Amino acid sequence: MKTTFKTIIASAVGASMLGISACTDLDETTYDVIAAEDYEFTDADRAAMFYPVYNSLRDFIWGWFGFTDLADMASDLWCVPYRIGIGWGDLYVPTHKHTFHSQIGFFSTAWSRAYAGVNSCNKLLNDESIASSESAVAELRGYRALYYYFLFDLFRNIPLDKGELHDAGWLPEQATPQETFDYIVSELKAIEGAFGDQKELGRMNNATINMLLAKMYLNHNAWLGGDDESYYKLCIDELNKIIAMGYQLSPNYKDNFRESIAASPEVIFGIPYEEKYAGGNYYANLWMCNAGRATWGFNGWATSGGGAHPQFIETYDADDQRYVDCWISGPQYDKDGLPIYIDGIQLNYTHELRSIDNPGCYEQEGERLVKYEILGGDKGTSYDDQVIFRYADVLLMKAECLLRISGAYNGEGEALAAELVTQVRQRNFKTAPGKALRTVAQLRGGSCYDYGHRENRAEIDQPDNWIITHEGGDDIILGGLLDELAWEFVAEGHRRQDLVRFMMTNGCNVWNGKSWFCKDGMSDPNDRHYDVFPIPKDAMDGNPKLVQNPGYAS
Repeated sequence: MKTTFKTIIASAVGASMLGISACTDLDETTYDVIAAEDYEFTDADRAAMFYPVYNSLRDFIWGWFGFTDLADMASDLWCVPYRIGIGWGDLYVPTHKHTFHSQIGFFSTAWSRAYAGVNSCNKLLNDESIASSESAVAELRGYRALYYYFLFDLFRNIPLDKGELHDAGWLPEQATPQETFDYIVSELKAIEGAFGDQKELGRMNNATINMLLAKMYLNHNAWLGGDDESYYKLCIDELNKIIAMGYQLSPNYKDNFRESIAASPEVIFGIPYEEKYAGGNYYANLWMCNAGRATWGFNGWATSGGGAHPQFIETYDADDQRYVDCWISGPQYDKDGLPIYIDGIQLNYTHELRSIDNPGCYEQEGERLVKYEILGGDKGTSYDDQVIFRYADVLLMKAECLLRISGAYNGEGEALAAELVTQVRQRNFKTAPGKALRTVAQLRGGSCYDYGHRENRAEIDQPDNWIITHEGGDDIILGGLLDELAWEFVAEGHRRQDLVRFMMTNGCNVWNGKSWFCKDGMSDPNDRHYDVFPIPKDAMDGNPKLVQNPGYAS
């Protein structure tokens, strides 16, 4: 898969006859060199013309300030604190504390990159050489639906441009959430089954369309309100279609996060990255300190930014291979096994984080993510393919729906939910296979996460000044399953959506109701405005028709 796509990407970059560059401004591209009549639309043509669509998706998901950062670093899994002595990280503080406002850079970046993708799709759909190809039209509609899925999840009250031709100066109005939900679903249903046996990395396929429909149905009640179990049944129907396609769990968890994930039988939809042609995953740069690069012989830039929340790290079972696959801590060694020193003292990534901003964290504080393969030289993680949907998510989504439905559905019930979760766990407990087993009671029980405020406000040369509260996770409905989602999907852009969907017994969702590290929970179950982010100020300034999301200053 990857070799094929690499060739196509190379064609896209080098296709001077099509005027393509890495820019997303399609106005600079001349498409009329491809005659619409009697032309067999090739993969190379598609890649060249679709390059702005692909490029916007890479930027949106994994660029600096990308979606994956936003979805996880505002959650209970990890953060980027203000780094004392390094002097950066302060702009991430409001994201962690959920003090959201319309001028946070993450929101503007997500909005502009996603709409760049939507606009690229719409412009191509209005090109006659595209309109003559049913497969090209279906693929563009799939990408546009994917972009709208992300925008809807993040901002909810969004402008909906369906691709009609508009007069100069036209500005879109916001659709209602119900209108946008219905449009996304209708677009996906219209192209369902249109892609044959296509399973090439980076390309739309039937399973991706079914996965997007399943995501829409799974989150319907959290997004639009209510407790309609029929949407969980619709979700199961879509997931069963994917299960019938023959996807499998990779034997090793780590196989989904290597430089090339083309061989993984688990990947449903992913983004191919290639050296020279399509780089851009900055996780090695975000997480490692300068000295720590020696572990991999990585010589690219490093910021020592990210740090895992100790409360999350403490939820791992000691025999869960996913901890080893995802995190490093303690004294560090170079690739030859020799200690790494900073000013004569061995580099040591500590378990605890001090504070998000009062005073912040020192360079070596916090366990570091190594989930994505880190390569030597100047590569780091920049050229790692990135998974968006994978089969483990199919199994855990089905388990969740079965647990949320009263009784059985098509003869399947909560006992199967426990079996599906166990199936996902089995590859991670090879040294202790008995621990892979999960029961319905465990999944329906509370979370093992020690929620609460946990912060040390002392500087490094002062006595500790801990501020600690204990909320626990016993009051989280399906808390055992929520834990499973954290261990399986950390740093995949998964967590925010889960925390919005999972509820506490007091009527709050976990996203709003729980405290972690320096973020404090809310007690009002009726205040759900933080479920979505504010519409960025620059978007509001550019379109006077937009109305700010409820609860945020205009």
